[in-house]
Amino acid sequence: MELRKYQENILKSAKEKNTLVVLPTGLGKTLIAFYLIDYRLKFFGGKALFLAPTKPLVYQHQTNFSKIFKYPSAILTGNIKKEKRKEIWENSKVIFATPQTIANDIKRGIISLEKVSCLVFDEAHRCLKNYDYVFIAKNFNEKNSKGRILGLTASPGETKEKIMEICKNLNIEKIEIRTRESKDVKPYLKRAKIKLIKIKLDEEFLLVREMINKIYKEYLAKLMDTGFLINKNPSKKELVELNKRLMNLKDKPFSALINLAILLKLQHAIELLETQSIKALYLYLKDLYERARDKKNRATRELIKNFEFERIFLKVLELHNKKKEHPKLEKLKEILENKLKNKKEFKAIVFTQHRDNVLKIKEYLSAYGINCEVFVGQAKKRNFGLNQKRQKEILDEFRYGFINVLISTSVGEEGLDIPEVDAVIFYEPIPSAIRKIQRAGRTARTREGEIIILFAEKTRDEAYYWVSWRKEKKMHSIVEKMNKELSKKDEKIIKLDKFIKENE
Repeated sequence: MELRKYQENILKSAKEKNTLVVLPTGLGKTLIAFYLIDYRLKFFGGKALFLAPTKPLVYQHQTNFSKIFKYPSAILTGNIKKEKRKEIWENSKVIFATPQTIANDIKRGIISLEKVSCLVFDEAHRCLKNYDYVFIAKNFNEKNSKGRILGLTASPGETKEKIMEICKNLNIEKIEIRTRESKDVKPYLKRAKIKLIKIKLDEEFLLVREMINKIYKEYLAKLMDTGFLINKNPSKKELVELNKRLMNLKDKPFSALINLAILLKLQHAIELLETQSIKALYLYLKDLYERARDKKNRATRELIKNFEFERIFLKVLELHNKKKEHPKLEKLKEILENKLKNKKEFKAIVFTQHRDNVLKIKEYLSAYGINCEVFVGQAKKRNFGLNQKRQKEILDEFRYGFINVLISTSVGEEGLDIPEVDAVIFYEPIPSAIRKIQRAGRTARTREGEIIILFAEKTRDEAYYWVSWRKEKKMHSIVEKMNKELSKKDEKIIKLDKFIKENE
């Protein structure tokens, strides 16, 4: 596995300094880490530790590393008994592990990072707040001043504060960022065509939205009367932040908190209606009734007592029974049928936010003979989830052409070795630059690809598209500025060292 020019350039920095590598999905961040491990073990000895946030990623990295390098390597996860983990740690040169396992074993005194000469943090954008990466990096820097840290991410975050926090936590001295447009990357990639497809909601969808908005305004007025909210058109983010602030008050304003919780539920209902499917909305409203019956949530009980809410549920139930579909489903089917007509071995990933919608999309596409399969995480919801074994089987079936279309939640965005596809389809835009970059990286590596974004006109879909676009641009700008600041600090250290030597 030879490194490309941009990978060589990044590796050169990583050999000299603790480096954060910001590189789109599919451009070989992991290979840079493998070569850094090889370099550090050859010239500095000790051990190498490669951390990844999920077990499937840990197994994937260890398998790929073993194909290239012959160092004794092993996996450490919580599935292995403590005594065995200690033995594996002592007898292995390269360890691939989940952060929770390593953090717990450090605290128990089972392992020490003292002899680790290279520590890799995959999906380094997670290195925030109380995530185990933060504890491990702090422990490593205290025990091991000569060790080297490498952080890998498709996007470190969308604000200067977050990016700075990651760099501080990992003791980063250099940021190496590349985009698809970077001079040393561009020669290796194929063109990615971006298509935005606008979809109009029909009258029945608009009627339901109007009904939900009516009740939303009622509870918004109640919340504004409490004096905790001034904005007449608050975003979901504003409401979530207000909820955190109110929950932290010593004397909690329960009336305001109940109205706030209802507003968040109604916002979610509008989002499902506008961007997902009638089935997803129906299942959500049905869940609210079931939760209210179990008396688990006061806000939910208050909401379902509202006569207008009952009218909304009955209307949604009527549409669900009529098998009323979101116009996105018809457009998605049309796109895939046309692609498969022109190319039988065509492969696509359809990304959607909500798990309830994944099954609906599969049911709809399968009815028209489109060979598709769902790809979701292990957590069981409505008795549905995929264990690691089944996830691997589905990816193999997709890789070898037994499946043309993968319908995935966010589990398909981060890290996993999913085969390159001809098209990535966003069932809805997302207001996250990190996730947008991860999704888009699944296509146009070795052959031309398409990024197709479906969005419902005059809904939050349009807002989310522009939000993620702006955040991505802003993120690149922030990282470039921070890199210059890090370089200036480095220059000052070099000048100081030179001054001391000259005046000794």
